[in-house]
Amino acid sequence: MSATYRALASVVMLIGFYVVALLQLAAVAALGVWLFSHTSGLVTGKLLLPLVVALGAVGVGLWKAIRTKNEPAPGLILDERAAAPRLWATVRELATAVGTRAPDEIRLVPEVNAAVGEQSRLLGLIGGRRTLYIGLPLLQAMRIDQLRSVLAHELGHYSGQHTRLGGVAYRGRLAIEETVERISPRNPVGWVFKGYSKLYLMVDNAASRRQELEADRSSVALAGTEAATSALRTLPALDAAWAFYMRRYVEPGWTAGLAPDDLFGGFAMLLQARRDEIDELRENAPEREPSRWDTHPPIGVRVAAMTATPAAVVAPDDRPAWTLLADVAGAGRQLQGLVVEHGSRRLLPWAEFVAESVAATVQRQADGIYRAAGRFTGTSTPGLPTLLDLVRAGRLGEFAEQFFSGATRKEAAAAFAGPMETLLDNAAVRSGRARWQLSWSGPARLVGPAGEPLDLAGIAKLAVAPETLDEALARLAELGVDAAHATVVQARASARNADLIGGLANIKVDGREHDILVLDNGLVLIPDPGRSSEGEKRLTALVGAVPVADLATRHPYLPYEEITSVEVKREVPLKATLTLFDGRTVSVQELMASEFLEKHSRDTLLGVFQRIND
Repeated sequence: MSATYRALASVVMLIGFYVVALLQLAAVAALGVWLFSHTSGLVTGKLLLPLVVALGAVGVGLWKAIRTKNEPAPGLILDERAAAPRLWATVRELATAVGTRAPDEIRLVPEVNAAVGEQSRLLGLIGGRRTLYIGLPLLQAMRIDQLRSVLAHELGHYSGQHTRLGGVAYRGRLAIEETVERISPRNPVGWVFKGYSKLYLMVDNAASRRQELEADRSSVALAGTEAATSALRTLPALDAAWAFYMRRYVEPGWTAGLAPDDLFGGFAMLLQARRDEIDELRENAPEREPSRWDTHPPIGVRVAAMTATPAAVVAPDDRPAWTLLADVAGAGRQLQGLVVEHGSRRLLPWAEFVAESVAATVQRQADGIYRAAGRFTGTSTPGLPTLLDLVRAGRLGEFAEQFFSGATRKEAAAAFAGPMETLLDNAAVRSGRARWQLSWSGPARLVGPAGEPLDLAGIAKLAVAPETLDEALARLAELGVDAAHATVVQARASARNADLIGGLANIKVDGREHDILVLDNGLVLIPDPGRSSEGEKRLTALVGAVPVADLATRHPYLPYEEITSVEVKREVPLKATLTLFDGRTVSVQELMASEFLEKHSRDTLLGVFQRIND
């Protein structure tokens, strides 16, 4: 099927969506006439208003879709002469080989992906300005022949005129999504639209999957079977490596108000240090089950099709793909400046960034223990000395029971050597006698003033028993570590680093209506939320617009660690009483009209209550 007919099919499907709307409008009008002749005007208005509102959402969705411009995604535009002459030459060569016009610009982007776009006109029937997007992580991780395969695939979309359909499909999806989102799930008109939207997506996604297989043929023809299949198998492993890098190396410091000064340079170092692990990921990547909702066929299906495709003899090129850029390090720093919003975060070189971010993480872990010790002892400024006093008094096991469910006090005291090591690490850093050293091949290491490894696990084991506590303190003193420096920094738990796991709208908290956001470490209580009929929509808009950590600073926040027990009086509708460590109680009662952020939110909250009681 040619691109023109595919565009026409997409347009026909989109028109069909509005034909359905017109048919429903006619049905509503007929129903209105019948109701008006058999009932009062007031009754007719009340019954028809929700249906008319739903149909009005169709017009709003269409208007927004028409007005939306399909602008290029943000990225670093690569100048052909200065920044990437070899990359541009490669792209032009491949474009000629697949029989298509080269892109008008190449943009470097931060994703583990490559893509093409075209600002076409007349519903995709006339071509427009072309943009080729190349993820910098691909250039950092791939060989030149693998990157040629990726580029040939993307340019194959141009040669098949697939990109001209992009604008039509994009606007069609946007119009349907806008319409469905504006209709209440309880409105019967919405049921028809949701059914049609699924049909539209199935048709559109099926066409997309065929296009991917067509473009794969260009990869094999121009890069060879080995380069094409290995590049395709590399993508999931590279995506996993990028996610690991962001989660393990970047996010801890980011949440602490820091940022690395060379985000992409750090990823290059990780790739070099963990090459064997990434190779293993590539070879053992699980195959996912195909779905009618997929826009791409499973990798196994694509590899099989590539292997069956006749391939020309292509010489391998195992040079690093980043050599196609004049200055990959400089390009990475420029890209970071364009696409990363640092805000007020301090930019630090990687060694300092990791040292401070790990120290902040350890301090947060220590603070949780210190706060628990403060609640246990009644101390207002708890710290490591508070814990050591409990050890000396023989009460550590009594305190540690809360961390080790099912353990005896003696067992809990011995097991507390693990948390104690965290507290000693914190004390060593706070005393200025240790720092965290960056390692790209493993976790950061605690080292002493001269860079020597510092392992405090042995001292921690001594520090949890009264009879060996003095020996532990003597060894700490030899290292210059002063326990008095290790005190609580954050006296009350916050929602920093918290994940949203549920939400309930219009819940009575101590008799007053609230929206409740359920985080993995506490509850955000938002008073006087508004109408219960708009609860789900309100919660969705709220969490989509503001980070939950910020919401927890604007509204009352109840950390789970401050709740000592929960009495669930009724599960459906939920009714419970929370008892806090300071003796206060908080009542929570679900109303019949309460709505949820997602359907399992009540069960999620009940699970939280169960864990608190356990």
